[in-house]
Amino acid sequence: MKKFLAALLILVLAMTGVVSAMAEDEVKVMTYEEYAAAELDTEVVIECYVQATQSWWQDQITVYAQDENGAYFLYNMACTEEDAAKLVPGTKIRVTGYKGAWEGEVEVMEATFEFVEAEPWIAEAKDLTEVLANEEELIKYQNQLATFKGLTVESVTFKNGEPGDDIYVTLQQGEKTFDFCIEVYLTGTDTEVYKAVSELKAGDVVDVTAFVYWYKTVNAHITAVAPAAK
Repeated sequence: MKKFLAALLILVLAMTGVVSAMAEDEVKVMTYEEYAAAELDTEVVIECYVQATQSWWQDQITVYAQDENGAYFLYNMACTEEDAAKLVPGTKIRVTGYKGAWEGEVEVMEATFEFVEAEPWIAEAKDLTEVLANEEELIKYQNQLATFKGLTVESVTFKNGEPGDDIYVTLQQGEKTFDFCIEVYLTGTDTEVYKAVSELKAGDVVDVTAFVYWYKTVNAHITAVAPAAK
């Protein structure tokens, strides 16, 4: 009888392990289309590739991420300083969190992550010059890395009146103007792009590369700027 009970216990434990393993396997990773269609405040599980990060701070990091079909803004994701150093562009991660929105910017909140072994992947900047003035079309590319060509500088304003913090750039296309931004936590102050934007003058015509961030309307985070190609 004791042998029978022992065998039964082993069987139960083995089956528990199988069930546990099956439960882990049943974690469904969303496609970008499924993520985009998900309601706000619902849990999401995605796999994506790091494209850039903001500064790590107090066990949190904000990540610009993308896959072949769309992009994600991972806001204040839980992360150790050691892991933050590993989140280099091209790194694949699996992220679990909640889909949220703030002033029109859709993001993953309260996120945790794990590394996924994969070949590095970096997105090519998509030319969205032609849809910049079409907000309904542009928002479909939210958080993707994009280029906007032939824009005229209307104004450059430093957040605190002088270099050292964010820079707000108003750019003009035709008769419309658009707000772009140097997010200092993304670029830092000692980078080529920070210096280049600091030196822009009204009337300059430029090509801009930026993540299509949103704040009520487009408020793209600049990663590169150069005189417009002729």
